[in-house]
Amino acid sequence: MQIQPYLFFNGTCEEAIAFYRMALGAEVTMLMRFKDSPEPLDPARVPPGMENKVMHANLRIGDSAVLMSDGGCMGGADVRGVHLSLTVRDAAEADRSFAALADGGAVEMPLAKTFFSPRFGMVRDRFGIGWMVYVAA
Repeated sequence: MQIQPYLFFNGTCEEAIAFYRMALGAEVTMLMRFKDSPEPLDPARVPPGMENKVMHANLRIGDSAVLMSDGGCMGGADVRGVHLSLTVRDAAEADRSFAALADGGAVEMPLAKTFFSPRFGMVRDRFGIGWMVYVAA
């Protein structure tokens, strides 16, 4: 059994992919646009103008896969109850990753030494996705 996060960006998925490539070194392993669907699109679920939006993408970040889509572009997502946990090798990588994710976003808990980690912090990136950056002790 496996759990993978699936993030919906409501129209900004391509921008998010570029951001995660720069910020975290993400690798795009699959990307399909709505216009590439092998089946006809249901106009009730996929409004006109969505043809070039991302239907499904798979990003490899380190050893993990993160799935994403533009979804139906029907409004902003509310992801307040969820954070992705990014475990990094050392304090330098934590500092770099945290700063990159915070660019255009909001720091929720500054990166600092804690009783359980030499570096831990929480940030909400420019797309509203919450991240916990953590160095395994």
